[in-house]
Amino acid sequence: MENPWRLEKVRLRSGLNVNLARAGSGPLVVMLHGFPECWYSWRHQLRALAPSFQCVAPDLRGYGGTDAPRGVGNYALDRLVEDVVELIEAMGRRRAAVVGHDWGGAIAWATALKRPEVVERLVVMNCPHPAKFRAALIHNPRQMLRSWYILFFQIPWLPDALLRASGAAAVARALRETAVQKQAFSDEDLAYFRRAFRGTYSATAALNYYRSLFRSALLHPRRADAWIERKIEAPTMLVWGEQDVALGKELTYGMEPLFAGRLELRYVPDSGHWVQQEKPQLVNRFLSRFLETPTYEV
Repeated sequence: MENPWRLEKVRLRSGLNVNLARAGSGPLVVMLHGFPECWYSWRHQLRALAPSFQCVAPDLRGYGGTDAPRGVGNYALDRLVEDVVELIEAMGRRRAAVVGHDWGGAIAWATALKRPEVVERLVVMNCPHPAKFRAALIHNPRQMLRSWYILFFQIPWLPDALLRASGAAAVARALRETAVQKQAFSDEDLAYFRRAFRGTYSATAALNYYRSLFRSALLHPRRADAWIERKIEAPTMLVWGEQDVALGKELTYGMEPLFAGRLELRYVPDSGHWVQQEKPQLVNRFLSRFLETPTYEV
């Protein structure tokens, strides 16, 4: 069966050239991938949702075929949020359902908190609410240990070189070896993800997400935290692969006070971190129900 998407380049108001996959027509759904991935992470969802929605899955800033500006500051969270806002604008819309996984989930949370007027509905997969993650990094020793890689990524040059080595072989290892459903990643799939890191600055750009966030939290802690305290207005669904090696399920507990609107939690017990790729049929059912029901009730 022919894939429903087409690849195209879109120039944002900021001047950033974004590579994206677009499929279908109807209400706009923007899908944001995580680290170390690209738009292709959403291949199963593009196929499932295209009959009912206009789905747009970009390569995030610095990834794949999207521009990779130099410098850590170009990967600040506010810039990443504005990329989402400008992408929605470039699609000729004022609002969209925003779906994010991993780092894409972090950007989705931030967009819903910082620019709530553009987020019609919010879906996040295996990425904790920033308030929950901040508290866990301070008070939860197990989560501190799980998040060791954040500190490692602050080292200059070394993680960049390791990520680039042998044609980004580390990308393939990170995906398949940490998955519960290892068959979710074929050799062809892994080759596609590796190609997304073939740019000379791709590895550094991806790591700059972590570096910018870490520096912001250290240098401007009050400013960095102020937006986290707001309540999310959009109806929200959090999908969580329970066997995530990097993010504990406890990060999803007690979230209700963080939301002004509805919140639904969907746990996937036999999946790891890459939930929409490890269990695509189940995740697609969750998404379809959440996005298609006009007045969704939990």
